[in-house]
Amino acid sequence: MNNQFDIAISKEALALMPIAHFGGDVTVVDTPEGVEAAIARLYSQPVVGFDTETRPTSQKGEMHKVSLMQVSGPGHCYLFRLNHVGLSDTLVHWLSNPSLIKVGLSLKDDFHQLHRLREFEPGGFIELQKLVRDYHITDSSLQKIYGIIFGERISKGQRLTNWEAPVLAQSQQAYASLDAYACLKIYNTLKSGLFVPADSPYIVSPQQQ
Repeated sequence: MNNQFDIAISKEALALMPIAHFGGDVTVVDTPEGVEAAIARLYSQPVVGFDTETRPTSQKGEMHKVSLMQVSGPGHCYLFRLNHVGLSDTLVHWLSNPSLIKVGLSLKDDFHQLHRLREFEPGGFIELQKLVRDYHITDSSLQKIYGIIFGERISKGQRLTNWEAPVLAQSQQAYASLDAYACLKIYNTLKSGLFVPADSPYIVSPQQQ
């Protein structure tokens, strides 16, 4: 096959896919002691998935600070409730460490929100939207990229819920964990060579774009 081809998926095809789930453990971190324990464990993970959530606004001009930071290894996701614990020195040192790979999507938006809490220099971050271009994928949303590679759909039903609720619902925890884990799973699959672009059923012709 000619190397000049693109891969993209339609909303219709994505809607027909089964829902994806994160089957690992989830730990909600909402105390300074919990932060120290979680980060100590995460230092043993050379690559993790990364995401953040911010409470949605209900009024024009309203703006909330980032509420949640999700960090996922292959079998365990940590949900840091930043509205409770803030961006401590321990978190900043981990976020700035260039030797620990953190994979995310639309990282510029995450950094913008985190910098509203505290300035720091991000280190070791990989932007999936750039990485997938090397594999002919032109879609940029996590939902579509995940669907193309794994044939499953990430539900976005919890995205606009209250991330500053006193207790995060199980549905919120599941959604937040999957978003971070999905970034890690995509990265590992691409880097391992398990995704072969030329074999994708979602190759599009110029007429389809």
